[in-house]
Amino acid sequence: MSGTIDPRFPVGRFSPQENPPPDVLKQCAAELSALPSRLRAAVSGLSDAQLDTPYRDGGWTVRQLVHHIADSHMNGMIRVKLALTEDNPSITAYKQALWAHLPDARLPIELSLRILDGVHERLDAIVAGMAPDDYARTFMHPENGQTRLDSWVQLYAWHSRHHVAHITELRRRNSW
Repeated sequence: MSGTIDPRFPVGRFSPQENPPPDVLKQCAAELSALPSRLRAAVSGLSDAQLDTPYRDGGWTVRQLVHHIADSHMNGMIRVKLALTEDNPSITAYKQALWAHLPDARLPIELSLRILDGVHERLDAIVAGMAPDDYARTFMHPENGQTRLDSWVQLYAWHSRHHVAHITELRRRNSW
């Protein structure tokens, strides 16, 4: 292996553990909880020009990534709440690539950083309050099929690391 990091997947591709043990779920919850502070640290001090730099050729800008993470984690919280309160609810998918080009994706990132602070205060409380049996609850995704909450928490922990690494790797490559 050359040691070169794939800029599309700087932390590797998502690979969930089936029926993960409690320590894995606890670690995922901690990673998820750390997202707002890790993201703030990753974007700290970046200029508007740097925020408008794609993290890779053909990729989103740092600004678009920050707004995408807020969009994704808002949707994620709703999906978890639906799964905890309904029997295998059908959720709505969204076209995240198109959302990244809507006018709000050009706004200051502080707006989405504040959203993430609030969403994660609530999401962290929900995940911390989940009983072991709650992780077996499901929702139905129109593209991905039935999704268990133990898989969801692993996905969103990975998603958090994945996008923060996009930014930190860009900063490392450009010596920012």
